Amino acid sequence: MTATGAVWRNWGRTESANPLRVERPATPGAVQRAVAAAAASGLRVKPVGASHSFSGIAAAPGVQLDLTDVSGVFDADVATGRVTLGAGTRLHHLPHLLAPYGLAMPNMGDIDRQTIAGATSTGTHGTGLRFGGLATQIVAAKLVTGTGELITVSETGNARLLPAVRIGLGALGVLVELTLQLVPRFVLQAAERSEPLDAVLEDWMTRVAGADHFEFYWFPHTRTALTKTNTRLPGDAPRNPLRRVSRWFGDELLANGVYRGICAVGRLAPPTTPAFARLIERVTGHRDFSDFSPSVFTTHRAVRFREMEYALPLEAVPDAFREVRALIERKGWRISFPIEVRAAASDDNWLSTASGRRTGYIAVHRYYREDPREYFSAVEQVMRGYDGRPHWGKMHSRTAEELRELYPRFDDFLRVRDELDPERRFANPYLDRVLGA
Repeated sequence: MTATGAVWRNWGRTESANPLRVERPATPGAVQRAVAAAAASGLRVKPVGASHSFSGIAAAPGVQLDLTDVSGVFDADVATGRVTLGAGTRLHHLPHLLAPYGLAMPNMGDIDRQTIAGATSTGTHGTGLRFGGLATQIVAAKLVTGTGELITVSETGNARLLPAVRIGLGALGVLVELTLQLVPRFVLQAAERSEPLDAVLEDWMTRVAGADHFEFYWFPHTRTALTKTNTRLPGDAPRNPLRRVSRWFGDELLANGVYRGICAVGRLAPPTTPAFARLIERVTGHRDFSDFSPSVFTTHRAVRFREMEYALPLEAVPDAFREVRALIERKGWRISFPIEVRAAASDDNWLSTASGRRTGYIAVHRYYREDPREYFSAVEQVMRGYDGRPHWGKMHSRTAEELRELYPRFDDFLRVRDELDPERRFANPYLDRVLGA
């Protein structure tokens, strides 16, 4: 299916593009034909997933490929736990798709609107020191290269390319299939608490090491951390899910409905923000519940925001966080969105933000109708001091020259790019900045 291009905007309203045409291929062969046609016309090609990246990584000035129809389970082996998915499969569809096989992703982030290809290609991650980002689950992939060739990359074929392809930024080709190593379906026991922020920072290393999954949020202008500790249980463990009324009240009415109003008021009257933050601090109570993992890992986010996230050496998180807190106080900023702190295992994917080191993540946000530039730029300067690596799908200002110093295999990735996309068929302004033209 081909259509004349219209204006495309991402979810956070940070990026837009006006592609010359939009194509919606339904098969790998159709993707190959789309890439060949673009090449014949001298156009660049970009696949788009759920448009949930805040950076310009998916912006398509030439041909935009909508892979919605390249989705679903293509193959499943329950004995090995390996499942092959279409690249356009949305994460929130996976619980239903995987239920017949009794399988689940080992870890997930807190948002599930993305496609599997978009989430892995940008380095999306969850939290938990024994678990890598979503891309570490990839054991094989099929992609269409810049020359129009359909290739398979796996542990047994083109294995040398796998550490590059897992987090390829859309620069190496159009992913059409991904095979994931999954695990038997499991239950998570969730404990959500309000705790003194200083105590959580002091015990950071102990908390992340002692839990299967630990993270916390902090609303600026308060002294409280909202912690989440999830413990893994077998799939047949008793479940005590949140009741429908409780989930609606906490996750919809307060977290989305009321909070949207708070953000809107704070934008028009910034001095009200600290009072609202302290109100949230008071009304946020303790919750204990258990359910199948996707229902605990993920949360519905309806309030639009803009985000920048940096990956730091794990042990640097408390000091870096304290610097950001002091920065907000010193500047007198009124910040309505919380700061989120998570952790992940080291991995060996070349452009993974956790490549070669156990990693902590600090993410800052602003309501989408507020200008984030001053806040994000100042926080970015703090993160530079800790060898911070920016999330590829979130806002940042780093360039290829700077990023080369942060990734030991950066030039190896560029050599693979030269091999798979010699004419830069999949380039766009963002990739020109972070990888070089």
